[in-house]
Amino acid sequence: MEKIIMYPGEARKETLDWKAVQGQHITAVNHNILVLGSGGREHALAWKLAQSEGTHVFIAPGNAGTAQVGTNVNIKLSDFEAIKEFCLNRSINLVVVGPEQPLVDGIVDFFKQEESLRAVKIIGPDKRGAQLEGSKAFAKDFMEKYGIPTAKCIKINKENLSEGYKFLETVKSPYVLKADGLAAGKGVLILNDLQEAKEELSRMLDGKFGAASATVVIEEFLKGIEVSVFVLTDGEHYVLLPEAKDYKRIGDGDTGLNTGGMGAVSPVPFCTPEFLDRVEDRIVKPTLKGLKAEGIDYKGFIFLGLMNDGGNPCVIEYNVRMGDPETEAVMTRIEGDFADLLFACADGRLNEVHYAKSDKTAVTVMLVSGGYPEAYEKGKIMTGLEALKDVVAFHAGTSFNADNEVVTSGGRVIAVTAHGNGIEEARNKAYQEAEKIHFEGVNFRHDIGLDLMRMQ
Repeated sequence: MEKIIMYPGEARKETLDWKAVQGQHITAVNHNILVLGSGGREHALAWKLAQSEGTHVFIAPGNAGTAQVGTNVNIKLSDFEAIKEFCLNRSINLVVVGPEQPLVDGIVDFFKQEESLRAVKIIGPDKRGAQLEGSKAFAKDFMEKYGIPTAKCIKINKENLSEGYKFLETVKSPYVLKADGLAAGKGVLILNDLQEAKEELSRMLDGKFGAASATVVIEEFLKGIEVSVFVLTDGEHYVLLPEAKDYKRIGDGDTGLNTGGMGAVSPVPFCTPEFLDRVEDRIVKPTLKGLKAEGIDYKGFIFLGLMNDGGNPCVIEYNVRMGDPETEAVMTRIEGDFADLLFACADGRLNEVHYAKSDKTAVTVMLVSGGYPEAYEKGKIMTGLEALKDVVAFHAGTSFNADNEVVTSGGRVIAVTAHGNGIEEARNKAYQEAEKIHFEGVNFRHDIGLDLMRMQ
């Protein structure tokens, strides 16, 4: 069992090896919740859940930030047996799956098939439902079948490559190529040149993204402005969580390479009640109807990546978990007991629980390692965290070194989220505090939310 010293003034925390805690007890609580994952999304989820009275949160494997709000546990997300043993040993009541890979790998099915885990509730879809994110082709077929608005597309493999070339010749640039499977957020190419698009299509089918691009979905490019809408459903009922807009490119003005996300804003000015009504009627309700018709057991989050085309929502993609860095903004706007909401979801009684969201605006600024999203170094000591005021710093890629100092361990390092009465106040506060954090090579965008301010 490894002791960890936190920031000045913080209580000591523990990182537990799952095999080392058998028979031990941390505290008497009503609920033990296990959050799976190690990024900013998982820190935000754990941070919100820890606010629920009588709740202790474990995070596997967690990071330096999650250690502030719960107990980190040294378990690999792919080790379902170790997760099972920990749940049984620690009397876990609820498991919240953060990233997509365990869902695509069937962790929900694993829990259902294990008699000893029947009493442990889990938030996330079964393996078939996870294909909404795990397979672009599956998602496209699903949307076409149930009349959900999305871009025109074709599914291509090596056997029908010539059809892919012909399709590219019929659509206008830019050309959108998507690896069918999970490719760590890197499997989407948007290209302006037709010949380059044809060449990249061939490279993808030849294994540019490994097995994930054995099939490629070619889409028409959707024009408009993107927004992320988050649904929590128990399979029958649903609630719309706060929406958000994220910023993917590394550079100001949406320039440079794509990243996992450089910041987020919530709420989004153009997401009017009328627009969200269209989202519900044209996308959310048909999606849930389709899932039910397909016999898919879905108790969890649905992330709708949407394009707002003149007030009409169109689906770019489904994800089967919360987004990152959107979660770091969204969680700060959810009011009330989030654990109660998730337990109600798992029990099929979302309609019985009160849910509310703050009217405040949240702006999240992501600090990243030098060189990201390409090669970057790890282990850079971070300073200034103890000086932050009136913001929440969600750790995305951090750990502790041998001297218990917080160091960088990923490309996206830490997300600073501030609240305000409007975007301008929130972003000014977020940037003021972000400037206090230092580590070698630190980089961040300076224009998060500016485009939305111009719309107001």
